[in-house]
Amino acid sequence: MGSQTGIIVQNSLQALLKDETFLPNLQGETREQAFASLAAILSTPNHVHKSFLRIPLENGKVVRIPAYRIQHNNTLGPYKGGIRFHELVNEDEVTNLAALMTLKNALHEVPFGGGKGGVVINPREFTEKELLLICKKYVQYFSDILGPDKDIPAPDVGTGDREMDWMTAEYKTIRPGQPYRGSFTGKSVVNGGSLGRREATGKGVYFTFRYLLSDFIKEQKSWLTDNGNQFAKTALECANRPLKIAVQGFGNVGSVAALEAYRCTHLQSNIVAVSDRNVTLYNSEGLNIPALIDATVKNQYDLPTTEEQLAQFNIKADILNREEVLYLNIDVLILAALEDQIRKDNVDKVKAKVIVEGANAPVTGDADRILNENGVIIIPDILANAGGVIVSYFEWLQGRETQFYSEEEVFKLLYEKMTNTMSTILPQYFGDPFSLRENCYIHAVMKLSTIINRQGKL
Repeated sequence: MGSQTGIIVQNSLQALLKDETFLPNLQGETREQAFASLAAILSTPNHVHKSFLRIPLENGKVVRIPAYRIQHNNTLGPYKGGIRFHELVNEDEVTNLAALMTLKNALHEVPFGGGKGGVVINPREFTEKELLLICKKYVQYFSDILGPDKDIPAPDVGTGDREMDWMTAEYKTIRPGQPYRGSFTGKSVVNGGSLGRREATGKGVYFTFRYLLSDFIKEQKSWLTDNGNQFAKTALECANRPLKIAVQGFGNVGSVAALEAYRCTHLQSNIVAVSDRNVTLYNSEGLNIPALIDATVKNQYDLPTTEEQLAQFNIKADILNREEVLYLNIDVLILAALEDQIRKDNVDKVKAKVIVEGANAPVTGDADRILNENGVIIIPDILANAGGVIVSYFEWLQGRETQFYSEEEVFKLLYEKMTNTMSTILPQYFGDPFSLRENCYIHAVMKLSTIINRQGKL
């Protein structure tokens, strides 16, 4: 397991070890031994699968591409997690993300385990025909470990419904006559995917932040006012003024979260900045998010980078360096790009009062501690970006039942699931010394530990 996730799992178990109301049947030396076993089980993956995909390119060359499938834990159900196409993919990263999926599913009461896949490529450097072959080879190489009741991949960075459709077709070819609809989620709607799956992660990211600063504040205002801790003060201050929001990453997650914020009637807010791999666009009066989404669709999914392109789409914005989005004088920063964006070396420049992790692990452990000491509320990835896996679960169910929900039904179910989690976690967070991330991990580890104990594995 990656160091950050591993450390917090260990800390979670230490907190639970001291709580004698948790697993009270385990006492003394037996309790110590059982918790040591839990640490071993939850700190290591069940299986690490690695292969080199042999891909003949259209220019006549043959390349061998490293590919991974890490299966962390299946205590709660089949392994579940995306497949990432990115040039920086490596075994440690994929292992860490697989562990995060185990905890995320446990936190949100989704009956899946944790898995993750990765292919070490920049998909922009390959033709469509070559990407199709990479997807087919991935399924061929890992077909023995995949399946609707074994391990169910989904899209991640660099992949989408197109790749899931290709992989599902290859799985069906390899396993004729066997159930295949639930072998992959995140498929296109015409191919058995769920309505709302593409937007689910971005909508969930925005919903967690909106629930905290609108629904929860309204319900608990007097308690939070009397509470007096620094996080309660931050929440109340943000809830009582128009908010300036910045979004790092304007892909599938960031653009949807930005559009949700732009349309939101629950909170007064302006999206003053967005960024992608090339640029930050800033307007202190607020950006026209629908126009920016139209521009990216017509610009191969990149934001405008010149005055001429901005004028073409009638967008008013200052053009800044891509990293500047992290350091603006704003209230809320939504991180929807890649991991390790806020680190020990740049955390002192971050001015946001609330940070929402739309990406996986965008704040390092060192930076997380510093931000929490400064009273910054961090809505962690395990809580904020679970919309994708929750709707993937709905897609998996729909495929098994061959009955499909409307988009309205999907989002209603998504919000109910995330509301249940938030209403459980937030009162604990504002009432004890643990960070929101630590609370989420403790809750997830508690659920997993309870089941592992009930299954007689300790």
